[in-house]
Amino acid sequence: MVRLASLRLASLRFAAILLGVALVGAGTLPAAADYHIKKDFGGYVEEYKAKYARIRDRGERVIIDGICNSACTLVLGIVPVNRICVTPRASLGFHQAYYDKAWTAGVKVTSAAGTAELMSVYPNPVKQWIASVGGLTAEMKKLKNGYDLWKIVDPCPEEF
Repeated sequence: MVRLASLRLASLRFAAILLGVALVGAGTLPAAADYHIKKDFGGYVEEYKAKYARIRDRGERVIIDGICNSACTLVLGIVPVNRICVTPRASLGFHQAYYDKAWTAGVKVTSAAGTAELMSVYPNPVKQWIASVGGLTAEMKKLKNGYDLWKIVDPCPEEF
């Protein structure tokens, strides 16, 4: 009786594996989750590069649904743009990179190397927009939802 039960259990496991393989082949497994950006003021460049690389590698779609400033905008150069969309609430903010204020006694000191690194990640449409507004400066330059943003990222179809 115990042998028959374990044989049935093995058969069920095998059937589950076959079903899983069939579903993967048919493309009917759930898609990767969406990653929503709603209120992100940025942070350390290396942390954002690593985070967005993980999101890219998992195949997630990114929905910018609010503020995405500073290092947050690196998403545009790391996650494929065809997996990013913006809602009417989207707003991007760009500025020069600066050193950690803990190392500069609380003073905002811009970093030419850090700014060059940011620019190296951005795709050409972002670089063109930045150039059109006078380049990166220490002051935040906002790109709000509308035509200029849509030249870089498509609007989320479910929002319009």
